[in-house]
Amino acid sequence: MDEMIAEPETNGRAAEENAVAKAQAVASRFAQAREAVGRVILGQPDVIDQALITLLAGGHALLVGVPGLAKTRLVETLGTVLGLDAKRIQFTPDLMPADIVGSEVLEDGEGGRRSFRFIRGPVFAQLLMGDEINRASPRTQSALLQAMQERHVTVAGQRFDLPVPFHVLATQNPLEYEGTYPLPEAQLDRFLLQIDVGYPDEDAERRMLLATTFGEEAPAAAVCTSADLIGAQQLVRRLPVGEKVVEAVLRLVRAARPDASGDKQLRDVISWGPGPRASQAFMLAIRAKALLEGRFAPSADDVEALAAPVLRHRMALNFAARAEGRTLAGVIAQLCSTYL
Repeated sequence: MDEMIAEPETNGRAAEENAVAKAQAVASRFAQAREAVGRVILGQPDVIDQALITLLAGGHALLVGVPGLAKTRLVETLGTVLGLDAKRIQFTPDLMPADIVGSEVLEDGEGGRRSFRFIRGPVFAQLLMGDEINRASPRTQSALLQAMQERHVTVAGQRFDLPVPFHVLATQNPLEYEGTYPLPEAQLDRFLLQIDVGYPDEDAERRMLLATTFGEEAPAAAVCTSADLIGAQQLVRRLPVGEKVVEAVLRLVRAARPDASGDKQLRDVISWGPGPRASQAFMLAIRAKALLEGRFAPSADDVEALAAPVLRHRMALNFAARAEGRTLAGVIAQLCSTYL
């Protein structure tokens, strides 16, 4: 009888140890991936981490920065290191939705019979790089909406499922640049994180100069497979989140809404704020961040660290606030200091 009573306890302990070992293996594998990407993309550790967090969380990312900061190279390197089938779309003003999704062509068959055949567009990839996405017209930008949210496209009433996993990493030039169109709010909300890519510091730029102008650069090597990424994404969704961390997420997101904020000063500067998708993004991103750093439960510090990438494309300041010189970065920092 004693053995029968002890058996469930032993099984439970073994299952727990197995889960911990699996989490440690995943964390170690993606730490190697982060190191491999870092050997190619110099001086951008935060950008690399946020890109990996996006993929571990199963989402899409928008990389924003001026030309020449290795945004495109980052996406190419991630595809190689993670073993994903990657494709690239260069967005231009004359790009049409069919150039992204695909189109039907009329073919002659046997006996003179004609039929339509669907030719798949570049959206059918595990990792899709949308280069300079805000140079295309709003109509073309919206062609990605269904794909990003539903993971399938519909052409002539027929559904075509996208590969698994499916991620969009889009690059965007700052809106002040000539020939750019602002992305619709509905599409911005589909991006899990907005990753701002800044200039590298002097030491990193010096290493970059020496690494890229003497001889041939060492190519990136595969560290993971798509199956590894899918398994890691499933593990991320099973990581526990403490009640205090959940409350921190809710307080921060709800405070950023002009109709829900308890701070009158914030109500006077925010034009529109984040919806529930921001809370979902937080819950996935903080788990992914914890796992990437070898921890098995996120903390309130993770919420603060990811507040700007999660919120800055999901809220906007009103005209009066912008005229006073207020910035989104400053407002988000104020939210964090007040509600976390």
